[in-house]
Amino acid sequence: MPSPPLHPHAFAATPARDSDALESKIGKFWLNRIGILAILIGVSYFIKYAFDNGWIGPSGKITLGVLAGIGLVLWSERFRSKGYAAFSYSLKAVGIGTLYLSLWGAFQVYHLVPSAVAFIAMVVVTASTITLALSQDAEILAAFAMIGGFSTPVLLSTGQNHEVVLFSYAALLDLAILGTVTFKPWRRLLVGSFIGTAILYVGWFAEYYSKNQRPTTVFFTIFLGGIFAAIPLLTPLTKSRWGGKFSITLMLLPLCNAAGLFLALFAMYENQRVSLTWYALALAAAYLVLSNQFRRRAGSDAEMVKLINLLHIAIAIAFITIVVPLKLSAHWITIGWLVESAVLLFVAFRAQTNFLRYFAGATLALGIARLLFYDNFQVHTLIFNARFATYLVAVAILGGIVAAGERHATTGEIPFVRAAGVGLNALALLALTLEASDYFDRQLAISYQSHAPGAYGTVQQIEFARNFSYSAIWLAYGAGLMLFGFWKRSEFVRWQALVLIAFTIGKVFVYDVSALQQGYRIVSFMALGAVLMAISYIYHRDWLKLSAPASGDSAAEPSA
Repeated sequence: MPSPPLHPHAFAATPARDSDALESKIGKFWLNRIGILAILIGVSYFIKYAFDNGWIGPSGKITLGVLAGIGLVLWSERFRSKGYAAFSYSLKAVGIGTLYLSLWGAFQVYHLVPSAVAFIAMVVVTASTITLALSQDAEILAAFAMIGGFSTPVLLSTGQNHEVVLFSYAALLDLAILGTVTFKPWRRLLVGSFIGTAILYVGWFAEYYSKNQRPTTVFFTIFLGGIFAAIPLLTPLTKSRWGGKFSITLMLLPLCNAAGLFLALFAMYENQRVSLTWYALALAAAYLVLSNQFRRRAGSDAEMVKLINLLHIAIAIAFITIVVPLKLSAHWITIGWLVESAVLLFVAFRAQTNFLRYFAGATLALGIARLLFYDNFQVHTLIFNARFATYLVAVAILGGIVAAGERHATTGEIPFVRAAGVGLNALALLALTLEASDYFDRQLAISYQSHAPGAYGTVQQIEFARNFSYSAIWLAYGAGLMLFGFWKRSEFVRWQALVLIAFTIGKVFVYDVSALQQGYRIVSFMALGAVLMAISYIYHRDWLKLSAPASGDSAAEPSA
């Protein structure tokens, strides 16, 4: 039986249209790109073959490279005009790279042109790329220009010291990038510019710096640092420009710039502390002036201006704290770090930004670590000495964290507030114990030096008194901590007191019972028993209604 004729549109279903779309995509895009890649590979093989057989000399190679680079840039415009922007920028990257490498080969490999000519040519390539980036609103082209610009001194290095030329060029390049960012929201270029400048500076300094160049180097150091310090003043401070209320670029660059600037000065004036002191004070004054200028910014985001203002105040205070250890003894460095952490915490709290809190926490940890493991104090008096004062600064800062945490800590911050409370008590207890230890050590030294009859008995008495003093200090501190916990209705504080008292109980029953003289042993046990009975009595009478906690207990929990 013959089949009925098929309708001409019987197979015109959706799968056919999808197939047509895939076929069109392959033909328009993938075959096009594969074809371009094939042509580029074929051309490169032809050029290599011509080089290997001597068909093209050095001048021809460089000319061919320059023409190929220019041709690729011009050819890329054809693709951009047809809407293939990403592919166009890829071709431009290849073309710009080819131009830089060709100019480098003309100078370094074949010595066809002097360094000045190659330098000017590379500057023209960089400027042209920036112009293309601005006209086409393409941040990636600006990044190409920045990378090529900072690569130019490295590619054209002659192994000779040209400090003025190098840093003048770096400054002009930084200013060009800053000017670009003033008109375009390409903030990542600023980070790249800072990194590029730092690499050029460190590379030159390690290779060529000498003391007789110091005035010139100091000038360029301050000038380059001033360019990056001026970024918040010369660019619009808006959320749309910087990506929201908190900008890592605007926070990180001033901090890194200030640190790098002082480290560079420190490397040049390491053994001249008077000069470093004046530089630190001058930098502090400069950042205070900058912070004052931020407050006058009109037409900018108020929150961001306030944040930058507070950050620069913090940097100024940090420079002021640096002055102290430059003029005085080493333990002042610890105090400077502790004070700086307090200032950064205050700024972070006022600005409501976690970024500065991380810096403050790291600085506080460094200060406490230095206090515990590095500082070597020469103590000659009881209580009124540098060590005890440094411990008091650390305790006061931790106490401030705890006090602020009682009012403002979120649920996630409560563990850190409690850690600060534990650290506060540990440092205070350690400071008191060290004072007792050093006091009796001094008494022992006097006894050893006297060589008097019965000196051994005196030394024993001092040893007994020292061991007893530890128990007395820990017991008294634990009792005071317990009373504070009752007063503040803080279970967390009371548990700290209980742990300390438990430790003291262990010392009394395990160590004091055998190591102390009869009289000290009696006093130690009686004092311990009295304190324990008093605490037990308070718990039994429930004077503070601990069995029915007040509604404010939970809010007071983070107390120290």
